[in-house]
Amino acid sequence: MHIIQGVIEMTASYAQRLAALRAAMKAKNIDAWIIPTADPHLSEYLPARWEGRYWLTGFGGTAGTLITTADISELWVDGRYWEHAEDCLAGTGTVLGKLVTGTPHVDSLIKNLKSGAVVGIAPDVLSLSEKRYLESQLGKAGISLRHDIDLLDDIWIDRPGASDKPVFAQKAQFVPESTAQKIERIRQAMQAAGADHHLVSGLDDIAWITNLRGSDVPYDPIFLSYLLISGKEATLFVDEAKLDADSKKVLADAHVAVAPYADVGKAVAKLSGSLLINPDRTAVSTLGNLPAGVKLIEGLNPSTEFKACKSDAEIEHNIEAMVQDGVALCGFFAELEQKLAAGERISELDIDDMQLKHRQQQPNFVGLCFGTHAGFNANGSLPHYIATKEKFSYIEGQGLLLVDSGAHYHNGTTDITRMVCVGEPTPEQQRDYTLVLKAHIALEQAIFPENLSGVLLDVITRAPMWRTMRDYNHGTGHGVGYFLNVHQGPQIISYFKPVNGQNVMKAGMLTSDEPGLYRPGKWGIRIENLLVTRKVKNPEETQFGSYLCMEPITFCPIDTKLIDRSLMTEDEIQWLNDYHALVREKLAPRTQGAAREWLERNTQPI
Repeated sequence: MHIIQGVIEMTASYAQRLAALRAAMKAKNIDAWIIPTADPHLSEYLPARWEGRYWLTGFGGTAGTLITTADISELWVDGRYWEHAEDCLAGTGTVLGKLVTGTPHVDSLIKNLKSGAVVGIAPDVLSLSEKRYLESQLGKAGISLRHDIDLLDDIWIDRPGASDKPVFAQKAQFVPESTAQKIERIRQAMQAAGADHHLVSGLDDIAWITNLRGSDVPYDPIFLSYLLISGKEATLFVDEAKLDADSKKVLADAHVAVAPYADVGKAVAKLSGSLLINPDRTAVSTLGNLPAGVKLIEGLNPSTEFKACKSDAEIEHNIEAMVQDGVALCGFFAELEQKLAAGERISELDIDDMQLKHRQQQPNFVGLCFGTHAGFNANGSLPHYIATKEKFSYIEGQGLLLVDSGAHYHNGTTDITRMVCVGEPTPEQQRDYTLVLKAHIALEQAIFPENLSGVLLDVITRAPMWRTMRDYNHGTGHGVGYFLNVHQGPQIISYFKPVNGQNVMKAGMLTSDEPGLYRPGKWGIRIENLLVTRKVKNPEETQFGSYLCMEPITFCPIDTKLIDRSLMTEDEIQWLNDYHALVREKLAPRTQGAAREWLERNTQPI
């Protein structure tokens, strides 16, 4: 066994790593250990140092919680990942836990442990709100929570250190609001909330406030840091060696001081008065030195709401990024069609390379915003499937190819899913596809009151599918950043989430529209555009308040070969034809050759 004095060699198997974790648990008198998908900033995509769940199980999905006891190790994931996780976990010693609405994974802990047991979790991956929840639920069963150690430090011998990748300033032409102006807005919000200080831990919030970007986290242009804002002072806690001259100037112009990343705890220890935090995005370790007399004011970070509602200038920049992305995708789909027609053998892995090649030709391209999901037939039925060198399929014969991809440009972030019909579709495939398209159109045509919870919009979207008893196990829409994280709140369109005052829809929000349908072992279907929420122009009524509508800013043809026209209303057909006319208008002047021909052919009225 590859265990040396309680630590694990790099070549050890997942089962051996799990055994080492259990040995460390036993040595510390801990009965269960939790590893969530989190880092000290509660990020979605994680720096390598905090990929403990992957290190122990081989599962690399963007969501999931590993719970290990002496007898059982369970990876709890929602329906998007069930089949994929089951494949990954084979032979690792960890089994799949199916997370469903209303059945939290903490129930498994209570079921498998006795009163007096101790549950452990590292303090730097435990949010303040999750700490309170766990203590409340476990306490009812006489189980205590320990969060003062990190067992992975004891056993992960080659655990990566912190990233040292450079931080850079956004291009000035794409920054409509200065860092100083943003901080002033935040100070006004602090004053309204009665807060003397505001600690920002969320990396996307910090990047937005400072107008700086980085690459410490895969796919997200963010950097490890904390930001402390007070009435007259602001300090960015970051490794100063990562800042270039332009970044330092941006901070200096906004009167933001720079201090070492590790010194945030010292700064917290000196606070007095009141402190505004988001308890969902602030780790327990960050507040470990907070004086007892400091009053916590809790809620969304003001910047979370500010950055969700894009300015007119940001929207226009993002539209241009979407046009550039659309041009790249026309080139990609034309090339794919030609190669398949010529009998060339194309794999799911090739899709990623082909798309990247076309996107790299566009101005202001920075990189991908997530790993491309290209799934043919049965692989497409896994909502978050990503082909690997160990497991992939060739696109051959007949079937459906699902391609979900996105990119960062200096002027915006994109996220799009399109279907490709290889060969002739079956009637069942056409029916499934058309119902998904109807759901997609339903959201794009929705008109609804301002400040309505996005959760409620999910009912409008799914209605065409529910009428035929079809559904899908993921949300319909998420917020998207401005050259920032492709998944961003506070808005979300998902009936799996609670209705509250935080996930409401406002003008200027950029949100995905991505209903789907998945037949395990057969095919998966998803259609995705990004939509800007706009105020309704020339409203018929005004006495009932302000109403919002959706405007698509994704420009790429939607496959019409898969449509069963008899299932669509004339209104839906008109929407699709109008959308394709818009796509052609936006992209035709910038495409040529095979890409232009593909665009013209695939935007004809049906």
